[in-house]
Amino acid sequence: MPEERAKILPFYLVIDVSWSMDGEQLQTANNIMPELSDALAKDPILTDKIRFALIDFAGDAQVRLPLCDVLDPDVVLPGLACRGATSYAAAFRLLRKEIEANVTQLKADGFSVHRPAVFFLTDGVPTDTEDEWTSAFRELTEYDRQAGVGFAMYPNVIPFGVKDADPQVLRRLVHPSTGAKQSRMYLMNEGNNPAQAIAGMAEIMVSSVLSSGANLAGGDSGLIHPDPADLPSGITAANADGDFL
Repeated sequence: MPEERAKILPFYLVIDVSWSMDGEQLQTANNIMPELSDALAKDPILTDKIRFALIDFAGDAQVRLPLCDVLDPDVVLPGLACRGATSYAAAFRLLRKEIEANVTQLKADGFSVHRPAVFFLTDGVPTDTEDEWTSAFRELTEYDRQAGVGFAMYPNVIPFGVKDADPQVLRRLVHPSTGAKQSRMYLMNEGNNPAQAIAGMAEIMVSSVLSSGANLAGGDSGLIHPDPADLPSGITAANADGDFL
């Protein structure tokens, strides 16, 4: 019998670094990757199952940390700085390019690759036209399995919104939006402090990563979301219909 392939779950942390994120919000967002790294260091068996990439976006999108094992001693976690506008389209286009290249390489390296997960953190609405960002999002997420048309490596997308992020926009980014494996979004409650909300969202990301990695290590698969009852204060989970969980 052929040897079973080792399973890998790629995560992509995508952070809005437009000028509205300047100050305490970006400082807190810069702590997310170190917190994830510290959490994985306490349970290193999970690092065999998890890979991470960091992308930031403003008027453009940039890969700040290529997909990697964050506990690799050669990995240096980058700091983010604010610039420009809020191009969702740029982020989605770069994500598609990176996911396609990364999944192809992981498979060539002998891994079985679980569907990637995207944590998409923003504090505002897209400055692209609606046609631009929705078209880029469709190119990232649409796939017709029967016809074999679209992007077969499409990711699970989990939006996180603070401050001026529009829930009506973010719910359109929840993917998959229906079915047994439907995703969800996480929103800052009105009146909450954005930096505190980002810190709470980092807890949600860490919880999801650890639970999902443990799930893979146990022989199961699937992205795990925290129980809505266990969310940090000031944050609410909702599905693509906008129904609070």
